[in-house]
Amino acid sequence: MSSHCTMSSRRHLRCAWLLLLCSSWLCSLSDGKRTPSPSSSIRLPVRAVCLGGWLVTEGWILPSLFDGIPNNDLLDGAQLQVKSVAWGAYLTAEQGGGAAVVANRTQASSRGWETFKLWRINETTFNFRASGGQFVGVGSDGCAVVAVAASPGPSETFQVVRNAGDKNRVRIRAPNGYFLQVAQGSKPVVTADHGESTSWGDDDPSVFAITKVGELQGEYQICNGYGTAKATPILRNHWSTYIVEDDFRFISASGLTAVRIPVGWWIAGDPNPPAPYVGGSLQALDNAFKWAEKYKLGVIVDLHAAPGSQNPWEHSSSRDGTQEWGATDATIAQTVQVIDFLASRYARSPSLLAMELMNEPFAPLASLESLTKYYHDGYGAVRKHSSTAYVVMSNRLGPANATELLQFAGGHPGAVVDVHYYTVFNDLFNNLTVQQNIDFVRSNFSGELTSVTTRNGPLTFVGEWVAEWRVPNATKEEYQRYAKVQMDVYGQATFGWSYWTLKNVNNHWNLQWMINNGYISLKT
Repeated sequence: MSSHCTMSSRRHLRCAWLLLLCSSWLCSLSDGKRTPSPSSSIRLPVRAVCLGGWLVTEGWILPSLFDGIPNNDLLDGAQLQVKSVAWGAYLTAEQGGGAAVVANRTQASSRGWETFKLWRINETTFNFRASGGQFVGVGSDGCAVVAVAASPGPSETFQVVRNAGDKNRVRIRAPNGYFLQVAQGSKPVVTADHGESTSWGDDDPSVFAITKVGELQGEYQICNGYGTAKATPILRNHWSTYIVEDDFRFISASGLTAVRIPVGWWIAGDPNPPAPYVGGSLQALDNAFKWAEKYKLGVIVDLHAAPGSQNPWEHSSSRDGTQEWGATDATIAQTVQVIDFLASRYARSPSLLAMELMNEPFAPLASLESLTKYYHDGYGAVRKHSSTAYVVMSNRLGPANATELLQFAGGHPGAVVDVHYYTVFNDLFNNLTVQQNIDFVRSNFSGELTSVTTRNGPLTFVGEWVAEWRVPNATKEEYQRYAKVQMDVYGQATFGWSYWTLKNVNNHWNLQWMINNGYISLKT
């Protein structure tokens, strides 16, 4: 994500979906039913920072990681609209798929029938997935182009040939060796029967203009984009240089007391995780625990990406934005195994403060039933290895009741409910002034904290927040005020808060930069 606008499309919908569940009278940690006595010396509430963009890739945090990928604008999950230059019509999978692909619209509709998601096979070869989930392929007659396959095979594999002078001008070679073309008639159809010859002119029915309307830049994209052989040294170098021991020294010296470390489910398969993932991140996490122990920091291990993806965004390592976690018991069981692996490995570390079972499950596809089943089993997996580690349960984003986990989490000693507060992703804040933003945090967010607090409920954690907003040309002093009011309000959370993130090419998302440049001070 290289711009403020695209950042919004990536980690959008994070504000106002979850309500923080705490009040000042919960600050006492003497209730043994709710709060175990941790073996670590980390006191609550914590002031933490997320090590985002390290062991789970998010392209907007460090875009240069993707620079060496050939055709790096055509990665898995890229959303393309394909328009015939001769006829000025978009390729369309009517009803989102299930029938022939046609070219009968000069404008792309809001229904998404003209948008196809890429599955990348190599730098020039792809599958095209229609909005209904079916894959584009060549029909049984060997000529008609259809969108009917539930999964891709040889008949759904296409080569994209780009014009040397204009990369968005393409021809698409079908598996039968011929190129797609639009044959105009009473019903404009798309066929795979155009020969090799082309002038690339506007009158050539086999020439198309592609427009990318969305993309993902996560772990799946970087691994599959480079391929395992090339991705391995690139990612291992990133893991060993992006976050180092000196960063933990800085974190401790700055007045922070913990780190929240996002990890992906594939870490449990290290050193040989399933394709396309790369082994080596487990050693980096081992190093993080050693450094945390040295500098007396707590570690919150955050399962940021679950098998099948628990939300449609790149930070869950979704291949194309499809969300499949929880649709089957198998994905739940596999996720519990990952938690069991991590809890077993780090339970003896005095720095293990908490295991976060999942980051940002998205409703309604992540159902409350599947989520509570998983949280129950995941909690048991942690308790099998540790009686003292806190167990963090992220509330659902999207259309969900903000208090839906209160009773469930409250019945599990040492449970923590994680909520994320952002204003930068919500259009509501587009025209708010500096003072209006500050007042919103002080009044609305603070009011939510108080209104949803229950006496015997779980501890609460503002697991992500940032001192960034939609106020143009704000001064340093205004950023300082905005950061301070958030720390004051989120300081009411009984487990603590965590800033997103330690390092970022965007300065205000970079806590290290914010501290070094005097925007945020944590020393009291």
